[in-house]
Amino acid sequence: MYDIIILLFDICLFRKGPEDMPYSKGLLKLLFLGYIAVRALMLSMHFSIFSVLLQLCVDALLVFGFIWLMLVLFQKRARFCQVSSSVIGIDAIISFFALPGVATMEVHQGGLLVLLVTISLIIWHWLVMGNIISKSIEKNIGFGLGLAFLYLFFSVRVMAILFPSVSVF
Repeated sequence: MYDIIILLFDICLFRKGPEDMPYSKGLLKLLFLGYIAVRALMLSMHFSIFSVLLQLCVDALLVFGFIWLMLVLFQKRARFCQVSSSVIGIDAIISFFALPGVATMEVHQGGLLVLLVTISLIIWHWLVMGNIISKSIEKNIGFGLGLAFLYLFFSVRVMAILFPSVSVF
């Protein structure tokens, strides 16, 4: 597991890509559990357990649905396991680093510095996701960043529609 965490950090630092992730459904399930744990921790700071569970289900459908649709459209379905593992793995890591900032903002503390760090983590997540997408569908980084932006924007909008208390826009 240590090697996988190092690999995910290398992906986050743009040294490696989803093609370096082992093809393993067991690993995907394990990373998914970590992803769910971090997301549940983050959401439970503000929402009830029922709302957290519903949001986690929708979030999982969005992320896996997006990856599947993207890979189908670009005829790269065989990469689903590796790309999914990469995306949920980097999301779990970046979200884990965002937990202190989110907790600080939840109690209305921290101010501008916490906000800037949180925005930096969001931008970093977008850049890493764009890199993963571009490598997984073999397109240039600009195209990958565009798709990553569309996914992130769409997922925020869907969550805001389904869970109005989530809306930040």
